[in-house]
Amino acid sequence: MCTQEFFQAQRSQLVGRLALRSLENFESILDYLLSWEVLTWEDYESVSLPGQPLSTLARRLLDIVWNKGGQSCELLFAAVRKAEGADEQTEPGNQWSQNVSCPAQDLQRHRPVIVRKIYGHVEGILDLLLEHGFITKYECDEIRLPIFTSSQRARRLLDFAKVKDNGVAQFLLQHIHQLPVLPAPFPDDIAYKKYMAKLKSTVSSQSRFLSTYDGTENLCLEDIYTDNILEIRKDLSVSASSQKCHDIVELPDIFGDSGCINEDADTVLLVGEAGSGKSTLLQQLHLLWATGRHFQDFLFVFPFTCRQLQSVDKPVSMQTLLFEQCCWPDEGQQEVFQYLLDHPDQVLLTFDGFDEFKFKFTDRETHCSPTDPTSVQSLLFNLLRGNLMKNAKKVLTSRPHAVSPFLRKYVRKELSLRGFSQGGIELFMRKHHSDPGVADRIVCLVKATSALHGLCHVPVFSWIVSKCHKELLLHGCSSLKTTTDMYLLILQHFVLHASPEDEGWHPGTTTLRPRLPTILHLGRLALWGLGTCSYVFSAKQLWASGMDEEDLSLGFLVRSKSFSQESSAPMEFLHITFQCFFAAFYLLLGAEVTPSVIRCLFNHHKKPSRSLAWLFPMSCVQSPEGEEESVTALLQKAEPHNIQITAIFLAGLLSDEHWGLLAECQEPSTPLLQKQSRVRWCLARGLRRHFQSIPPAVPGEVKSMHAMPEFVWLIRSLYEMQDEHLAREAVCKLEVEHLKVTYCNIGPAECAALAFVLKNLKQPVALQLDYNSVGDVGVEQLLPCLRVCQALYLRDNNISDQGICRLVDQALQCDQFQKLALFNNKLTDNCAHSLASLLKYKQNFLALRLGNNHITAVGAKVLAEGLKDNNSLQFLGLWGNAVGDEGAQALASALHDHRSLKWLSLVGNNIGSLGAQALALMLEKNVSLEELCLEENHLQDEDMCTLVHGLKKNSSLKVLKFARHIISFDLHNNTVKQALLLSSFYREGNDTERG
Repeated sequence: MCTQEFFQAQRSQLVGRLALRSLENFESILDYLLSWEVLTWEDYESVSLPGQPLSTLARRLLDIVWNKGGQSCELLFAAVRKAEGADEQTEPGNQWSQNVSCPAQDLQRHRPVIVRKIYGHVEGILDLLLEHGFITKYECDEIRLPIFTSSQRARRLLDFAKVKDNGVAQFLLQHIHQLPVLPAPFPDDIAYKKYMAKLKSTVSSQSRFLSTYDGTENLCLEDIYTDNILEIRKDLSVSASSQKCHDIVELPDIFGDSGCINEDADTVLLVGEAGSGKSTLLQQLHLLWATGRHFQDFLFVFPFTCRQLQSVDKPVSMQTLLFEQCCWPDEGQQEVFQYLLDHPDQVLLTFDGFDEFKFKFTDRETHCSPTDPTSVQSLLFNLLRGNLMKNAKKVLTSRPHAVSPFLRKYVRKELSLRGFSQGGIELFMRKHHSDPGVADRIVCLVKATSALHGLCHVPVFSWIVSKCHKELLLHGCSSLKTTTDMYLLILQHFVLHASPEDEGWHPGTTTLRPRLPTILHLGRLALWGLGTCSYVFSAKQLWASGMDEEDLSLGFLVRSKSFSQESSAPMEFLHITFQCFFAAFYLLLGAEVTPSVIRCLFNHHKKPSRSLAWLFPMSCVQSPEGEEESVTALLQKAEPHNIQITAIFLAGLLSDEHWGLLAECQEPSTPLLQKQSRVRWCLARGLRRHFQSIPPAVPGEVKSMHAMPEFVWLIRSLYEMQDEHLAREAVCKLEVEHLKVTYCNIGPAECAALAFVLKNLKQPVALQLDYNSVGDVGVEQLLPCLRVCQALYLRDNNISDQGICRLVDQALQCDQFQKLALFNNKLTDNCAHSLASLLKYKQNFLALRLGNNHITAVGAKVLAEGLKDNNSLQFLGLWGNAVGDEGAQALASALHDHRSLKWLSLVGNNIGSLGAQALALMLEKNVSLEELCLEENHLQDEDMCTLVHGLKKNSSLKVLKFARHIISFDLHNNTVKQALLLSSFYREGNDTERG
């Protein structure tokens, strides 16, 4: 193999050798190639561009050398060996012939050894050149820039002498001829490797143990970590039907190409609701990297929390951020930082909790210098935008509400955390309880309680159940239905353990009165923190809030995980949801909080008018800074989503179930009654406003309502109150035939709330819950409202056979239920018997859409049996399954005499000639079918002719779609002319019809 062929064959290895080592190594190779005249000066400048990734420069160098021929390729191999120290033959330092007529050529010819001579003396040489007038102070400062290493300054000095024609080259030669040759300038190689080892050790120690929410235990993360459902967010600009179902990824694959929405961006966004496990997932990522199991493409991983960054109140540079806030290099700080800048593709930065960052993302301020200090928010925003450390990967976690359209412009991929699967809930319990018998009892308890099962898909609720397992196993959990129930359970658990003499405890009976001062102290601090976007509290702030050791001993404030674990480390609530929970307590029981504040809580998005200002004159909170702040002002300044969580808790605390617990803490109870009345009024009024905003129906269409996230929040709050009368009153005047709640992060808890309210509707409704996270547990929560559902749309909701079988069992008892859409779920042949029963026994059932699932010929045959006994079905969608010829034959046979089916979709089902023949025979006999969709199958010319032959005896079919088949038309064949004519009937169906 000739040199050039061998060079090309070794290209990928060469790129690796050039790009994965240091910039010093790469520039040393360029020194040799310049000295041997392999590179021209123009070539050298094109591969020395500052700010370019080293991999890009390496590829450019290989292209240049390969184009120059075989000898140049051999010299590159030689330069690599010399730069890496494999070739020990070096040019004698004091023996070279000088070309007096052209000293600039001498500087280039002996460049490698000259760099070795002067890199430790650059400062003295510059002073000497400045003294003799060969260089200006401005030129001197350019060479001395702190971003350059000593050897880089030496090369820039030689580059300067190359282009100057004032005798500087001759002067340099005379001066440096007397200097000794220094050791090879590779300090950064050693420094960056030492730093990498220290960083891995630091990250490993920080991530190896998981601190429980209460801070009382440190569990080995490897032993208890449970996988979260991690789903690629759908690209809303792409047709839903063209996106494959269940784009669920494993944690090690989050940087893959699947789901990429912006190839020029570097940030992976992990989105999840409060308590969904974002921080734990990020900790697992860090551990997998530090232990060498995954993410080894990155040599450096820098973990940050936005709580930590928010505390930085001085200007910081990129170097300060990495070294002072994460891990400090023991030596060679400048060399290590330069390596990071030169190899950004080997760097990963993670930022946890962006929703808690008090600064809103903006792209107005641009900052591109890695060495100049700026505000921490400017640094973060410019990192995310790629203005700093472009090509370094970033992972950002956030709750959904904090992700603005501006931020999404700079996101490469967005992933959603959907919580635990049913198997995940069970695995979590078993990992947290080493006794198999105890674990079995807990799992059975959770599965037997529908509402609790629905809550436990959120990791924080699974932790509460695990923490309180003794009480639950002893007294049961039938009373646990709402989020507030769960948080009161853990509060009572903590109170019990702080007062172990209370042995007669069971859920709902513990008195909180002895602990009321502590609860109010925590509530006051929590509310002030929400209003000022403060989630971490210093010792001074705790003392100023009236907190004492007894308050801290209850366990709801723990040392912040975002800072060092020293005794002086600041404190934070167990979780942001606990901060909202105690704020709700304070709003109800705080003596200075008037009932009129409730209105502000439920209208947080609106500024109070001046005419209402008199309502809140006495509602003030003593802040840790020593100033009184209006409760109204705090609520108005707080993050809206945190206020919504607080309102949900407040509504739950005012339920009849918990009234006695609160009433004993406040005597007289008149203010509580007033606050309860205000909450009911606000909820009823909020829902009424939504209903009144529904536009009138378009002629020929049903009246439809597209629910917004605020509607879901109001429904959640109403559910927390568990007030059946209020729920009936809220929807009694709702006149809508189609309720659309798509892309609203609907999980099992939200399904329970929707069912609680919607079951009181007086007329049937089509409920559309497409593109949410309903799952099997959510389906179970919806069952109470199924009797008022005329149609249920559950496209793309991660539903399996188990959920659908449960749904069908209930649907068989609901007379008004007529339509079911299950596109893009996880259905297999195992649910076919239930669906066949639905067709067989519900003779008013109209539409079944099962597109893009996993139904094969086995399931299709079972469905066909149900079709034979059905006289009502009009729409059957099986797009994107795998029924094949056998399944098509079974369905066709069942449809021979079917009198009601109008639309059948078998797109993308691996149907060939045998299936086409069966369908053609069906067309000869069927008198109702109006549209048949057969795109993306395996039909050939003769199959199309067969179908056309079947159409000769058919009078009902209006549309036959077979586009995207590989069909060649013979225009001289009369039969195929008819097929070509029929192809004009093809028109694109909309997404609601496909599948």
